[in-house]
Amino acid sequence: MMKKTSLTLLLLFFLIANISAQKKEICIIKTAAGDITVELYPKKAPITVANFLKYVDAHLYDNTNFFRSVTLNNQAKDSVKIEVIQGGEVDSTKVFAPILLERTSKTGLFHKNGTISMARDKPDSATCSFFICINDQPSLDFGGKRNKDGQGFAAFGKVTKGMDVVKKIQLLCPNSDQYFKPPVTILTIIRKK
Repeated sequence: MMKKTSLTLLLLFFLIANISAQKKEICIIKTAAGDITVELYPKKAPITVANFLKYVDAHLYDNTNFFRSVTLNNQAKDSVKIEVIQGGEVDSTKVFAPILLERTSKTGLFHKNGTISMARDKPDSATCSFFICINDQPSLDFGGKRNKDGQGFAAFGKVTKGMDVVKKIQLLCPNSDQYFKPPVTILTIIRKK
């Protein structure tokens, strides 16, 4: 009887562990232009997802902005063109330590239409700022030519609802400048229960 109970408990433990490992993280980015729902992939990009959720849970994205829109028409100096909207700059006194770069060559998450990814300067420098891809952006993947170091950016999820809002935000930026005047407010980002 003891063996059967132990086996049952062990199976129950593995079942619970497997269900929680498959749990999807869903966040809603509430903006002045509408809501954007993103699905995050903690199994494939655990460091990046944990970092993003740390800012979400601390409400540090509240009242930040989408401040930049990169379109095919406003990159005169760039030989490799991309399309993204960028946001989530947090007060510099509240920014957490930079995270390790989870390269697309390791995660298998690529910069497709609707991908959410972390902005960065050099490798292992991403903190709070993130961007959403408009159309496929392979030059942002590992080996891509957008960044001189070729390391790419850390994709960690995708838009599942609200790409119309992403495109609306993109169009609010004038073609000659990549920065919104005024920026589009991110009211809050919340985890969907």
